[in-house]
Amino acid sequence: MSEPASINPFLTPEPPKPAAKSRAALLKRLADVVCLPASRINAFERSMTADLLVEMLRDAVVEEREKVARRLATLSEVPGVLVRLLLRDELPVARALLENAPGLSDADLINCLYHSSTAHRRLIALRRGVGEVVADAMVDMGEPVIIETLLRNELARFSHQGVETIVAATRDNPQLISLLLRRPELRPSHAYVMFWWTDAEARKTILQRFAVSREILQDAVGDVFAMASAEGWQDPMSRKALQFIERRQRNRAAIARSPFDSLDDAVAAAQNGMTRDVAEEISYLSGLKPMTGAKIFTDPGGEPLAILCKATGLPRSALKALWRGLRRPEVDSTGATAPALERVLAVYDMIAVDRAQTVLRYWNWSLSSALTPALLKAIREGDEAAVDEYSVPQRAAMLALSRDFGR
Repeated sequence: MSEPASINPFLTPEPPKPAAKSRAALLKRLADVVCLPASRINAFERSMTADLLVEMLRDAVVEEREKVARRLATLSEVPGVLVRLLLRDELPVARALLENAPGLSDADLINCLYHSSTAHRRLIALRRGVGEVVADAMVDMGEPVIIETLLRNELARFSHQGVETIVAATRDNPQLISLLLRRPELRPSHAYVMFWWTDAEARKTILQRFAVSREILQDAVGDVFAMASAEGWQDPMSRKALQFIERRQRNRAAIARSPFDSLDDAVAAAQNGMTRDVAEEISYLSGLKPMTGAKIFTDPGGEPLAILCKATGLPRSALKALWRGLRRPEVDSTGATAPALERVLAVYDMIAVDRAQTVLRYWNWSLSSALTPALLKAIREGDEAAVDEYSVPQRAAMLALSRDFGR
């Protein structure tokens, strides 16, 4: 039996064989055929060529696949079998299509979302004219960096549900708030909920942009109030809507049942120390449900107090009385007005009565009247998947109160 030949360590290793020129040429020619205009090639011939090209690309090196992708990026419609292969490829290959190919369908992009990396998804988020379907799919994946990229893309478009999902995400990702506030798709129903966990600057923006007047509604339904009154306010849906629209904020009927002669008297009593009973009375006299009042009084920022006072016609002194009753600092170490109180007073001065009423009534509508037993159960269980079963105010309550119930 002969022994194996010994290996000479001083021999120069054999250089790797250069890539076959024929393969490179064949890949180029096949890509050229796929790119022929419809006048030169029919759909079946294009599909057959694409199938052959796919088989070759599976064993091609990255540089070869990238060249083919760049060639195909000029097509208005890339064969689906090639799209699926190249969009899932390494980033240099997929980039050529994701950045430059105009003919990628929503189905192509969504398929890529679920079978590629975060870097791929970021390129999709940067595309011109990302549609609602693709944007919503990316938002549902819950990657903050991708959502942030989408929000910065002025040509991207979000559905109402997609914006609601981002609103919920801002609670744990505050860096998204300022970007979301610039989006044209954001509506009062989103902004008023997000208000509860935003910082002072974002709150100011929300109040300036979304605290709208109800004058057009009041003019449109002015005669309906008399009709509803003549019917004894028997229709609960009409009564709820008209309560949102009407000009008067204070609840006159509540005074007859209250131990206080007026809302002003209740606020005066509160400055000696806010109790649960006094807080509930202030809520009733202000036309609010106790749950809404509790949310306002426990808010750490204090701006909702300014909204409450302005909407109900209370003076600045009443705002200071509530501040004192909640045991919040009124002055700083130098004796000047505490910065937090000064900020809240500025909000009071900034907002008009009618606009403050819009905000306050929206909070009351979304945080209390929407809380059906089913919604309360969903909030307690943290079942955010059940949000789809509810209306706009019910979803608002879910977002704003879900963590309060978990405390």
